[in-house]
Order: sequence, then structure tokens, then C-alpha cells
Amino acid sequence: MQTQIRHIDAMKKQSKLVAFGSLRTLILLALVPTGMTALQVHAQTQIAEAVIKGLPDAPAPQNASRADQSRRPAPVPLAQGNATLAGTVTDSDMAGIPGATVELLGEGGEFYKSGTTDEGGVFQFHGIPGGNYRLFVERKGFSQTITERLTVAEGEAVEAPPVRLTVASDATEITVRPTEVIAEEQIRAQEQQRVFGLFPNFYVSYVWDAAPMNAKQKYKLALHKMFDPMTFVEVSIAAGIQQAANTHSDFGQGAEGYAKRWGAQFANGRTGELLGRAVFASVFHQDPRYFYQGSGSTRSRAFHAIGSAFVARSDKGTTMPNYAYLLGNISSGALSNLYYPSNDRGAGLIFQNAAIGIGGRAMQNLIREFVTKQLTSHVPGSGKPAAGTQ
Repeated sequence: MQTQIRHIDAMKKQSKLVAFGSLRTLILLALVPTGMTALQVHAQTQIAEAVIKGLPDAPAPQNASRADQSRRPAPVPLAQGNATLAGTVTDSDMAGIPGATVELLGEGGEFYKSGTTDEGGVFQFHGIPGGNYRLFVERKGFSQTITERLTVAEGEAVEAPPVRLTVASDATEITVRPTEVIAEEQIRAQEQQRVFGLFPNFYVSYVWDAAPMNAKQKYKLALHKMFDPMTFVEVSIAAGIQQAANTHSDFGQGAEGYAKRWGAQFANGRTGELLGRAVFASVFHQDPRYFYQGSGSTRSRAFHAIGSAFVARSDKGTTMPNYAYLLGNISSGALSNLYYPSNDRGAGLIFQNAAIGIGGRAMQNLIREFVTKQLTSHVPGSGKPAAGTQ
């Protein structure tokens, strides 16, 4: 069947950053300030390079076929407005097609609402707010299509250009949905994942071949995690531990010392989250999530978990050095010089925090792989299919 789909407009062009060097160089920079000898640094670097070389490419992200979907995604709530978007769905002879399904989508692929064409092939969406929209149109026996971007002003009645469907050349019906729509549905499922029903577990994908996120979705997920209520609880606990251990002693004790530690802890974690999981992840076109494997030997699962601290899945489904996470940690460490005590500032703090972040990421991934799935609510998948079941 001929399927005509035009990809949703890319996000606003982002300026390319100058390359920051190879992964080997980044690992060396992160490890040197910890006091390792040259021999130890060389050994650790060889291990990291072995991890990178040993990991296979990730699977290509799942296709957008609704034949694999049991139902449409739940619609995203749309604010009430006073604009109208209408149009006509026709065949190649410009005759109206009744009974066609028309879905109203956002620029990021969000599914807002759906309607059906009348006997003349006409559809209408009333009471929508002004904004930019797309239309996804399908009808049994015809190919599906997505329109160009349609701009609707508040209070305006817009008539879309006729949407023309061609007769499907194959009797088998395969409905294709935009990748952004599938990714949006999967992200909403991830946002329900909580360890013990409380602590957010948003950045673990239990769907092995999950659809890639676009830049807008990466920023949305990062901001959701940053300002989740439990994030503030976690920061409060970490600041309390630092207070008890008198970490960064120049902050002092008492309420003022705790407030300073809390602010530094919050800023350090949140800048790392935003830079690593949104800014650099968008620039380098890589996925910020950890992909749960769940199958294979204990050794292969551990290798996958540790290796994911150094490598990431690109938006195209291939494996690449984890530039986003490494640079996010280093940049966050550099910013921390603005608010940590003067005695704790300098290059040592930057690279020490980066090294701790990388080691912490590897340990966190091991816990994600072997522990937290059983403790997480609303898990939507089971990881990588076992050999012979794909």
C-alpha cells in the first residue's frame, strides 16, 4: 500500500556546537582529578573503550504501524477556544469521502481529538484554541495522510485545503501513525512509572524498541522530572545527609547552612538534568533514557547497564558515545562554581562531580536493570525480547 506521510516540521533550528573531543578524552578528563595514577587511568580508559566497542547497535525504533497498536492513544486535553477548523476529505476525483477519520494533532504529534466526515466528506473541529495543527486522515481502502501545518488564529474560522486520499494498492490494511504520536503515548506511560508508587522512574523505557523522542518531548520530560514533588523530597534528604556529614563545611550549620546545601544540591541536580537530558540530548540527537534489557545472561545485562553510562542510543536507533550525559555533568560541575563555597571551587570540583556522576550513573543503571522493575508501578513492557522470540 502506498503510504504518503510527511514528517512534522522539525523544531526550530538549533545551533551546532563545536565538537568536544572523543569519548576517550572526556573519560580521561573526568578521571584524572580523582587522584588516579597514569597506569590506573589507562586501565580504566581501556575498560570504557571495551564497553563501547562491545555493545551492539540498538534496535531501530519501532515503526509507526497501528497494526501493532491495540488502540489509539488517549487524547491530550485541549484548552477551550473559539476557533474552528473545517475541511473536506476527497478521493482522486475530488469526490467527498464519507466516514473518514480525521484526527487533530499538535505540532509535536500530540493527539487532541478525532472526528468523522459526513456524507459529503466534510469535517469540522469547533471550540479549539488558536495555534498550529496537523490533520491525520484515514479511511478503510485508502492510504493515510498527514497534512501540512495549519495555522489557526483565536476566534477565526479556517477552512483547510481539501485532503485527497488515494486508493490503497494492497488489500491488507496497515495504518501508519506519526512517530511523534507513538512517542508521546509512550512518554505518558513512562510518566506513570514510580518506584514504590512514589519515586519517579520516568527515564527508564521498558519498551525496547521505543519510538525516538523529538526535541520538544525531551524538554517536556526533563521539566516534568525536575519539578516533580518527589524531586524536592529527594533533594531535602540529600541536603540533610550533607548537613549531618558537614559536607562543604563553609556552608556552616543550622537553618542557614541547610538552606545553602539544599539550594546547591537542587541546582546541581537540576542543571545536570536539563543540560544532559534535554539540551545536549537534542543537540547530539541521542535518547536520554535507559533501555531496560531484562533478558539474556546476568553478565550481558550487567554489561549493558554499565555500558549505558558511556554510550547512548541515537535518535536513529544506532549506538553512539554518551556525549549528552558526560557533557551535561561537566557543564553542571562548571556552573556549580557559582554557588559552592570558594574553598571547594575550581577545576577539581568540576571533574570530581563529573566522575562521581558517571560512576553513579553506572550504579544507578545496575539497580534499574536488576531491582527497580519489580518495585515500579505501571510498567508497560518487559524489555528486550529473548532470543528466538522476536
